[in-house]
Amino acid sequence: MQTETIWNDIYAKGPQTSSGQPGLALSQFVAPLRPGRALELGCARGDDAVWLARQGWHMTAVDVSSVALGIAARNAEAAGVADRIRFEAHDLALSFPEGSFDLVTASFLHSPQDWPRGAVLARAAQAVAPGGHILIVEHASRAPWSWSPENTRFPSAQETLTTMKLAPEEWAHRCLCPIARTATGPKGQSATVTDNVLFLQRLS
Repeated sequence: MQTETIWNDIYAKGPQTSSGQPGLALSQFVAPLRPGRALELGCARGDDAVWLARQGWHMTAVDVSSVALGIAARNAEAAGVADRIRFEAHDLALSFPEGSFDLVTASFLHSPQDWPRGAVLARAAQAVAPGGHILIVEHASRAPWSWSPENTRFPSAQETLTTMKLAPEEWAHRCLCPIARTATGPKGQSATVTDNVLFLQRLS
């Protein structure tokens, strides 16, 4: 089954409106930054993209799912920020948005398929302008409703960073850390989960 088909099915069955709330790590780490040009990889329903646009960022929001992009575009319109967000369809294993950005975000950019995640994140880092930041938030534990197997081993933030093969002299590590949060499942269930945060600044 093609990647787009898988994710179209997931989003077609899920909520069609934005929560209006950004991810926990996004609000904590990005709120102090001066707005500029931002790229979000895997925008889903547009929660983070809408929030960033409201903070003054000019957004490029990407997803492989045409269904997700349609939902996100409608949510941006409803929030009054459609003029600040450009939506693009990309299978990031095959294509990538053009340009450089002051901020690149990738929250829970995982796939149930065999997918070159390390290479995609390395390409994301290449899109960061000098002085800009990249924020990666990833699963570090398994939620009870997850599609991942119960014995899944999640990488540490340092292990994910290693797969990106970044030149150490070009990056400052602002945070490589786990954080806990309360997650809500597709049927409204609740659980405490752990995420990894990689928040890096490009020096040159």
